[in-house]
Amino acid sequence: MSPEKMVHMANQIATFFKTQPGGNQVEKVANHLTDFWDPRMRQQLRDYVDQGGEGLDDIAIGAARMIA
Repeated sequence: MSPEKMVHMANQIATFFKTQPGGNQVEKVANHLTDFWDPRMRQQLRDYVDQGGEGLDDIAIGAARMIA
């Protein structure tokens, strides 16, 4: 998948979970990524974060680090 699409999707998930009650949004995003993203997609996200994670929401970055 293109990096732009991956960033967009990860940020959409982070934005959704920001609106949910509780203070564990990073964990919720990490769980969502684990449950619904293909292992290759998760690896691409982790690699992207390792390269700086430009354009990614902080919650998405934290979630990517959690699933690493």
